[in-house]
Amino acid sequence: MTLRCSRCRLVALGRPAPPPRSLPPRPRAASSSSSSAVHEMLARPTWSVRALRDGPPSPSASDADASSHPASEPVTTPTQLHHLLRLAALPLPASRQEEDAMLATLDSQLRFVRAVQSVDTRGVKPLSAIRDETANGVRERALGLAQLRDVLENEALVGHYKRPRRLRDAPPPVQPDAQEWDALSTASRRAGKYFVVESGSKDDGAL
Repeated sequence: MTLRCSRCRLVALGRPAPPPRSLPPRPRAASSSSSSAVHEMLARPTWSVRALRDGPPSPSASDADASSHPASEPVTTPTQLHHLLRLAALPLPASRQEEDAMLATLDSQLRFVRAVQSVDTRGVKPLSAIRDETANGVRERALGLAQLRDVLENEALVGHYKRPRRLRDAPPPVQPDAQEWDALSTASRRAGKYFVVESGSKDDGAL
């Protein structure tokens, strides 16, 4: 019998075996400290939408960021407001009070937009989509045979290589959550699957 273990070989020869080596304990991840730090950070908000709308954004500690924020924010004039309303085909304010309210709302919204634009996003990858990345979310978005059964039933294998081809005379699959309603039910006049709109001649001034 061959003893391949060095410890067993020393015991067989009558020599004292060295004590087994003890590995140093592995450091545990500081999960509790990191979670408490996250809760502490979220417990003290540093900004809010109301703060960004009511006043200019607070300058940061760096001189570069501080120089990017002007000392005084530009104010929208009534002439600019009327120009924007005409471009949007909206009615002009009927009174001075309504005009002041529009100017205050527009300036508040512009302050919020400037505060968002002043954020340094260098090195930050743009967010392509907001979706559930968990296993349940991926499972809900996955397409299986149950979802493709109606499409596969409307195909036929054609040719020597049995290529699938969609049947033209097959009715379209009915969606279970589709609303059954007639889009032309409120039309006064219909011509087949279209509704008819009466318009005057060019001599009557109709466009």
